[in-house]
Amino acid sequence: MNPADLFAHEETPVILAAGETLFHAGAAADAMFILLEGSLQILVGDKVVENSERGAIVGEMALVDNSARGATVVASVPSKLAKVDQRRFQRLIQQNPFFATHVMKVLVDRIRSMNKLLAAG
Repeated sequence: MNPADLFAHEETPVILAAGETLFHAGAAADAMFILLEGSLQILVGDKVVENSERGAIVGEMALVDNSARGATVVASVPSKLAKVDQRRFQRLIQQNPFFATHVMKVLVDRIRSMNKLLAAG
């Protein structure tokens, strides 16, 4: 199952125009987002480290450790996202073990990807 399917009937999506920033690195964080439609670029500094497509989870670290944003996220094309705050996140992981496992997999994949980037220099 794609995480976007869990939010197919999102009543109050976040809408971004192409080129619009969802959040900046260093900003305070209180939610993560699920990409429902469109495409996002994840930037660390001025380097694109990921191109996200439908179902992508972004900003998840905010709900795990309450830290500031570690990257900047910009819409590549018009995009629609579901916003998941701490309360909604807790409810989702309790009601849907797939979602909790998927978030962990996303975190692991991002760590592995960063390790490869660092090793490549």
